[in-house]
Amino acid sequence: MNLNAFVQTLHLEQAPAEADCALTAPAGLGLIRIQGEDARDFLQGQLTNDINKVCVDQAQLSAWCTPKGRMLALMLIFQRDDDLYLQLPAERIEPVLKRLGMFVLRSKVTLEDASSELGVLAMGGDCITGLFSSIPETDFASLQADGLTIIRFPGEVPRIQIIGDVPTLSTLRERTGTSATVVGSTWWTVQNIRSGVPSVYDATAEAFVPQMLNLDILNGISFTKGCYTGQEVVARMKYLGQLKRRMYLARFDAKAAPQPGDNLFSPQSKSAQGAGKIVDAAPSTQGGWEALVVAQTDIAEGGDLFLGDADGPRLALQPPPYGLEAPE
Repeated sequence: MNLNAFVQTLHLEQAPAEADCALTAPAGLGLIRIQGEDARDFLQGQLTNDINKVCVDQAQLSAWCTPKGRMLALMLIFQRDDDLYLQLPAERIEPVLKRLGMFVLRSKVTLEDASSELGVLAMGGDCITGLFSSIPETDFASLQADGLTIIRFPGEVPRIQIIGDVPTLSTLRERTGTSATVVGSTWWTVQNIRSGVPSVYDATAEAFVPQMLNLDILNGISFTKGCYTGQEVVARMKYLGQLKRRMYLARFDAKAAPQPGDNLFSPQSKSAQGAGKIVDAAPSTQGGWEALVVAQTDIAEGGDLFLGDADGPRLALQPPPYGLEAPE
């Protein structure tokens, strides 16, 4: 069975989006494999986070920016065997590979799309502690077991992402039996939204600087590692206090499905950039929509915010569960 066929077997078994023990195949993810003796040095000069902290026991979030500090991609980076992998939305794989490859020059580095070689499952609920001999205990910690790479994600209940080849994932699926309920792939999106974990898509590439997506709070930026593309702008945001937008959780009712990049409106906004944008959105199990949005902080704290224009649905905002105060 190939990867696509295996994923389809899960999607065909979709059950209700809430379950005490949930299993799904997150939709729309891709992987880039980085190999070569210069791989870490190369990535260190490109990404916002300290790549030297990635090991078989620790994954990380990291952004890749333009020289103006605007995010081209947001990646989950992990190590599997001796290779580094960048996980990001599948629609960003080709443009990122093409542009990132322009900077390799004489570095001993190879970049390749590994999306068809490895699959990704996701599980959540207290049951996962009984299905694995051990699971990572802290956010974005990683471990290798039985041919699988297991990464812990933030959440109110334990949840993990599992990367492996199809035969190994198929064996895991058989082992879960009826103890896990197969749910739709939007379950993982909803969990990421509720946990305040963002994504960057084609529609939002170059729309945000990393702090707007709370990467300084999510440990997705190193301010001590040295230079990288866009570093000057990112550092200025921290040390000169110029950040006027943050990412919030939002709920609202809308007939049409909201999309990443959709504009927000506020009558209080004086900004030529508008009041904010949708980062990610998914149908809520409680009705309506749940979303991550970037909004002007002054409006989020005391203004009116609507989707699209003044006639659009009103958004109810709240801070992400980790708060909005960046660590010193």
